[in-house]
Formats: sequence, C-alpha cells, structure tokens
Amino acid sequence: MPVDTSTTGLPAAHAAAPPRLDRRARLILFVLCAAQFMVALDFSVLNVALPDLGKDLGLDRSALQWAVTAFALPAGGFLLLFGRIADLYGRRRLFLAGLAVFGAASLLAALAWNPASFLAGRALQGLGAAVIVPTGMSLLTTTFPEGPQRDRALGISGTLLSLGFTIGMVLGGVMTDTLGWRSTMALLVVFTLIVLPLAPGLLPGPLPREGAHLPERPRLDVPGAVTVTGGLLALIYALSTAADRGFGGADVLVTLAAGVVLLIAFVIVESRSDAPLVSLPMLRRPTVAWGNLGGLVTFSMMSTVVFVLTLYLQETLGLSAFRTGLVFGVQGLLSVAAGTLAPRVIGRFGARRTLVFSLLGQGLFVAALLGVGAESGALVATAGVSLASMCHLGAIISYGLTVTSGVPDEEQGLATGLVTTTQQVGITIGIPLLGVLATTQGTLLDGVRQVLAVDAAIVIAAAVLVGLGLRRARR
Repeated sequence: MPVDTSTTGLPAAHAAAPPRLDRRARLILFVLCAAQFMVALDFSVLNVALPDLGKDLGLDRSALQWAVTAFALPAGGFLLLFGRIADLYGRRRLFLAGLAVFGAASLLAALAWNPASFLAGRALQGLGAAVIVPTGMSLLTTTFPEGPQRDRALGISGTLLSLGFTIGMVLGGVMTDTLGWRSTMALLVVFTLIVLPLAPGLLPGPLPREGAHLPERPRLDVPGAVTVTGGLLALIYALSTAADRGFGGADVLVTLAAGVVLLIAFVIVESRSDAPLVSLPMLRRPTVAWGNLGGLVTFSMMSTVVFVLTLYLQETLGLSAFRTGLVFGVQGLLSVAAGTLAPRVIGRFGARRTLVFSLLGQGLFVAALLGVGAESGALVATAGVSLASMCHLGAIISYGLTVTSGVPDEEQGLATGLVTTTQQVGITIGIPLLGVLATTQGTLLDGVRQVLAVDAAIVIAAAVLVGLGLRRARR
C-alpha cells in the first residue's frame, strides 16, 4: 500500500507545495535513493582510476575499456527482464537480492588479484545494478501515490542520480590519489552495508496481485526475455566497443547487426505472445513512447557534453584533473538546486510541459557552449554545462513521471524497467555516436564545437517532436 505522507488537509493533487513526509516515508525514500545513488556512483567513480588500475592488475590500455563494458553489459541488458520478474515474483525480495549481489561483487572487485577476478566483480556489479534500478524505481512509484508525493520522491531520486555521476568523477580522483583505486570499490561495499540492513524492515511487502499472492501467476515470456536481453547486450557491446575503436571493426558491425535483428525478433515475438514481457499496447501509449524518446535524448546528449568538455578543459585549456572535477562539482551543486525546484515546477505546469521545456533549455544552454575558446572558456564551460544540467535534471524527473503516470501498480516494474533501460542505452550511445567527432575534425577545439552544435540541434529537435507528440496525445 502507498505510504500516506500528506500532512495537509488538502487532497495531494491540489496541495500548494509537495507534502511533508513522515518519518517512515523518509526512511523508505532514504533506502531507495541511497541504492540508486550507489549505482550512479559506480558508473563514474572508477573512470579516473583506470590508469592506476591497469598498472596494478596488468591491464593494457586496449583492455581498460572492459572495466566499463563489463559493468555496462549486464547493467543495461537485463533491466527489462528483472523489471518484469519483479512484477511477477516480488519487488522487495528481488531488490534485497540485488543489493546483496552488488555488495558482494564490489568486495570482489576491491580485492581483485588479477584481471579476470576484477572483471568478474564488475560484471556481477552490473547484474546487481540491473536488479536494483528497476525494482527500486518501481518500489518508489508504488509506495508514493501519483501526485505531489511521487513528484517529490522522484525529484529527490533524480537529484541524487545526477549527483552520483558528478560526485563519482570528483571523488574517484581524490580517493585514487590518496587511498588507491581499490578504495573506489570498497566505498560501494560500505554503502551496501548501510542500506541492506535497513531495507527489510522498511520496504513494503508484495501487493495483493504481486508475487505469491497472484491466484494464477502469469508465465514469464521466455522467448521475449531471450530476444530482448540478447538484443540489448549485443547493442550495448557494439556501441561501447565503438566508443573505443570506432565502427569499422568486424566484431562491432556483427554485434550491432545481431542486436538490431534480435530486437526486431523481440517485437514479433511480443505481438504473438499470450503473456508478453513487454505489452505492445503500453509501448504505443503516447506518454510512454514520447516520454522515453525525451529520456533517451536527454541522457545520450548530456553524457556527450560531459565527455567532450572533459577533453576540452584538460587538453585545450590545460586544467588539471582536480580543477576539471571542480567544474563538474559546480554542475552537481546546481543539479541539487534543480532537483529541489523540479517538483514544484512539475506541480504547477505538469510533467509533460516540464519535459518539453527542460529539453529545450538543455539544447539552448549547450548551444551557448559554442562560445568556448582556445585560450579561455573555463567560465563559459562552467556556466553552460551547469545550466544545461539543471534543465537535464528537470527532463530526467519529468520523463520518468510522464512514462509511469497512469500505469497500473502491477505493471510499474515494466514501466520503470523501460525508463531505466532508456537511461542506460542513452548513456551508452551518446559518446560513440558523437564523441568521435571531437578527435577527427581538425583541432580538438574544432571537433568539440562541432559535437556541441550537433548535440544542441538534436536536443532542440527532440523537444519540438516530444511537444507535438504529447500535445496530440491529449486530443
């Protein structure tokens, strides 16, 4: 049952401000958000530690990408599958299992004695993340009812998600310099030890129609699970590898083609299944289709901006890794402010309008970054990326609300699985699709400007398309 967190006499949908949360609701939100923050931290905390890690474990530069890819493959490939399994067999128990796997895997990665043991730990971390993210999101959306309560909960979750990526970049450098790369993995073990003991007594049990309480439990759509998981794994592998070696390699082209074929097969399988893994009518819902398009664009294009600005600040302006981290630290602080304001904006203008205008703002502030120069531009970069990130965070929160609004509780795991799959695929595809332009177009500055121009154009075009699509959906 949703937690009653309203402290006003007004209905939640008409409250002038997001209602205060009672103590138990705050603790539930802490557990769910801490788990999401932990996973977001894991995406970025290791990046600046890769050179030290490679020297310690004997991984050469060409193999270092697997420190990232080994995590990204299961983290993105199994999201939809575990989201649906959670709907059928119980979100709470799967969430707890995911936390346990993630913590054990982090310990294995921290204690790794050779490349194989480290990569095994990273792969198991990704598997745990693929469980934690959709189950945590669906627990949040089913615990906090639609309206200001859910807006506020998703606002806090989205803020910590964005902050986790940013803090990971800064914290990873500091911890690696002072304590060594293993400390970045040990930090995740500490997070797990804080969250896991609290979760069992706080998280709500199965819904009346969830898990063992179903009178006739639906069968898991095995053909659908195989095709969509295989397709996502192939797609993420191809794009992650292309980010390092380009699209010319035979393995990249073969796995990219295999991913496309498997995803087409998945659509065909789902159209003929009596109990589909993904309901095609759900995918045809305008809010689901257009909301996920907005999410895909905001994640993919913002990850590209962070990537090319990191190159620009360090290689063109000559900033140290620490000073570069401070630039993104400012970005993180303003993201916190945006997360505080976003629920109020959504409460006033609605999630759909907020999504459209957030995308538009992100695109315009990225376009403003074209003012960076060869000898100066740190201030422009700091202001531009920070303001773009504020809009980006508004888009993250509002697209999640757009996609999950009106979805029955028994399908929230699927809806949030789609949201988080969009997020993971978006983070994966942006850099290989556009980032390569930064290093192949004359000087690095020329390449960075070209990436930023294309990036801004894509986000602005998406804002227009999403706005038109959602407007037609209301008619």
